[in-house]
Amino acid sequence: MCYSMPMETLNQEPPHQNKVHKILAHSYGIYFFFFLLGVYLDLIFQFKVFTSSTVLFLGPPLLIFGTFLVFWAQYTSRNLKKENISKKAFCRGPYCYTRSPTHWGLFFLTLGFGIIINAVFVVLTTLLSFLITRLIFLNKQERVLEEKYGNHYLEYKKQVRL
Repeated sequence: MCYSMPMETLNQEPPHQNKVHKILAHSYGIYFFFFLLGVYLDLIFQFKVFTSSTVLFLGPPLLIFGTFLVFWAQYTSRNLKKENISKKAFCRGPYCYTRSPTHWGLFFLTLGFGIIINAVFVVLTTLLSFLITRLIFLNKQERVLEEKYGNHYLEYKKQVRL
């Protein structure tokens, strides 16, 4: 006797599997889209807002810090042990300071780039993409993590506010 499972059952993912990664991929896509939009608008309109050399000197450190933060966050999250998850397991590397270090890194990186090239639309779209990802995608991600890890994640969330 041969038993076959319906196709709907075979195609279903286990709960939470890759859900967080899909949410994050969409949020990173938002950053990329708004960055390109900002560059495009700056090429068309070419407003120069930053006239002070002091402001322009903020760009490179923001760009470097953002890049460092993204790499540090990715390196740290890659080494997360999935078994025996506890509040302490979440609080490693930049995750001790913020629950979303990659998003902060992208924010500082694109903001720094916008300041360096004196591109007002890149700066504005950076702010817009940061707000959208914080309000929509990171809230979704946190709900999935709360479901998946329960009290351990909720304790971590109380400890690390940003």
